Amino acid sequence: MTSTRRSILYVSDLAYPAKGRRYCDEDILLTSRLREEFDLAVCHPLDAAALMHSFDAVVVRNSGPVLNYQARYDAFREQAVADGVRVYNQLSGKGDMAGKGYLLELTAAGYPVIPTIDRAEDLGRLPEVDTYVVKPKLGADSIGLEFVPRERLTDPAAYGDVLVQPRIDFRYEVSFYFVDHTFQYALYAPRPDERWALEHYEPTEQDREFAQRFVDWNDIAYGIQRVDACRAPGGELLLVELEDLNPYLSLDALSPTARDAFVARVKTSLHGLIGEETP
Repeated sequence: MTSTRRSILYVSDLAYPAKGRRYCDEDILLTSRLREEFDLAVCHPLDAAALMHSFDAVVVRNSGPVLNYQARYDAFREQAVADGVRVYNQLSGKGDMAGKGYLLELTAAGYPVIPTIDRAEDLGRLPEVDTYVVKPKLGADSIGLEFVPRERLTDPAAYGDVLVQPRIDFRYEVSFYFVDHTFQYALYAPRPDERWALEHYEPTEQDREFAQRFVDWNDIAYGIQRVDACRAPGGELLLVELEDLNPYLSLDALSPTARDAFVARVKTSLHGLIGEETP
């Protein structure tokens, strides 16, 4: 190692029991590759605030739902912003990083999203279906998600800090992965009941334009974003969520060539965040 190498604090909850994923495997792979160009240390998310000032940048990766440690995360975020700490992803994101309220904003603006409301008086804006999805605005990893009939949603007491959407009988889910604002790859779950049994997906130009629209809407110059969508019965894509805090990347589902290209792009992005050219 030389004195010119920049340092990274890599934040991950290696032991978090994610459904259908192994955070530790992905982070072992990614950290092993980032070490080729950076001095790197790994820490648990609860240790990040105490350690972050000793590094050139903080990379928040598979850190688990911050809902499990919301106060500590809020304190980390506030301190990082106040002290000008370089965080990757940048903390300016408007997607899941800030809660799921953006789905209301995008619905109101006419974006192709699953229609979303948070008040009983707006129930008429949703299509009439047998079942609706109710999820917390600060939820993650399906925590607190419920499926309810329409009659339960006519009572204002059923609302609060939650969002309501129609349950979509989608054909499949597909995710588009970006570094900064540049598309990298896409994966899909051809079987709706196996969300994390992912396969390569070759997007059409229309698919890429769909995903790019949400990434361009977001306020992140440096970072990794995952645009999750579903293929509705009518054939159109609808946004499920814009994951811009710590999206799982499913790197094990990529070919070696695609994986190498992605890692190289992340390295370039990190050098840009730190303010230097790629060596």
